[in-house]
Amino acid sequence: MASENTQLGFSTRAIHIGQEPDPGTGATVTPIYQTSTFTWSSLGSPPHYMYSRLANPTRTAFEKCLASLEGEGASGYAFPSGMAAVAAAFSILKPGDHALIMSDLYGGTYRYCEKILTARGVKYSYFDAGDIESVEKSFQPETRMIWLESPSNPLLRVVDLAALAKVAHRHNALAVVDNTFASPYFQNPLELCIDIVIHSTTKYIGGHSDLIGGAVVTRNPELMAAIELVQTVGGSIAGPFDCWLALRGLKTLAVRMEKHASNAMAVALFLSQHPKVSRVYYPGLKSDPGHKLALRQMRGFGGMVSFEVEGGAEKAVSVSESTRIFALAESLGGIESLIGYPVRMSHATMSPGERAKRGINDNLIRLSIGLEDTEDLIADLKQALG
Repeated sequence: MASENTQLGFSTRAIHIGQEPDPGTGATVTPIYQTSTFTWSSLGSPPHYMYSRLANPTRTAFEKCLASLEGEGASGYAFPSGMAAVAAAFSILKPGDHALIMSDLYGGTYRYCEKILTARGVKYSYFDAGDIESVEKSFQPETRMIWLESPSNPLLRVVDLAALAKVAHRHNALAVVDNTFASPYFQNPLELCIDIVIHSTTKYIGGHSDLIGGAVVTRNPELMAAIELVQTVGGSIAGPFDCWLALRGLKTLAVRMEKHASNAMAVALFLSQHPKVSRVYYPGLKSDPGHKLALRQMRGFGGMVSFEVEGGAEKAVSVSESTRIFALAESLGGIESLIGYPVRMSHATMSPGERAKRGINDNLIRLSIGLEDTEDLIADLKQALG
């Protein structure tokens, strides 16, 4: 669904776009239209909504609102999971096509490439997105897409989206970005000439760890048609209740992201000074390699922090299992703080060799910083580090 009125401020759009009072009842909050079908008045007058696989009012409201937050002229498409959104974007590729995949990426996307793209006859190769000259040389005649994350999972690498989009377009390829870690509040890749934006709405957009969902946003009419086909014909749709939860999450995205980021900065500064921490990954730190680029293309640094501990895997496991406020759990972006050990969790499907190539070491810990009191989070990490 297309966005509208992006002249309004971010929070105003998040609260109002696509969410007019319900025409039937005047309900201020968009209802959950938990229905599979809609009644026709006659065969000569088909209703706007006919069948919820094709369109549902709750899904429409969420898609309109999300698209408005990503940029003028965008359309959004809601999917039943983040990986369903990933699959929808990759569905554009045909057998024989080639994709360039950023080497530092979410383990689920890596698994999709290894298991699904290969089976579909799509070729791909991994590349270092931080080396623009190397990227240019990596293109093949069949390359149709470059796949990016910024900040990346789990090493929070920031890559130059505008520069990489230019390289892709010079080679007649699409540029796709997973924008989950930044959220639309801190980064709008479409404004940097990216073609497709992916979100796991499970994370910051939902914000409360109570839904599974994904979304694809684009401005390109041909891509809109291709993604909509995956929804309506392929049947990969987000249900009305999950869309309602995600829409509710958008209303508070701005205030939540500010608190996530302020807490994350405090935690990153604490960890950077701790004698048992050997390295901290957070683009908000001035010492981070991506700091200056993040200042240029983002409006904030997000709520994810990764760090390496002295003592190797044994110490990393001990810290991960010793926190009291940080929950040891998969996922991220909720109001509660989570701690994860990528080697055994988000990136467990990568071989040790593949993880080593990407710098995902056995002593790496990933944090999703929640909305708790900053002092409590720091005290919890302090006691866990010992």
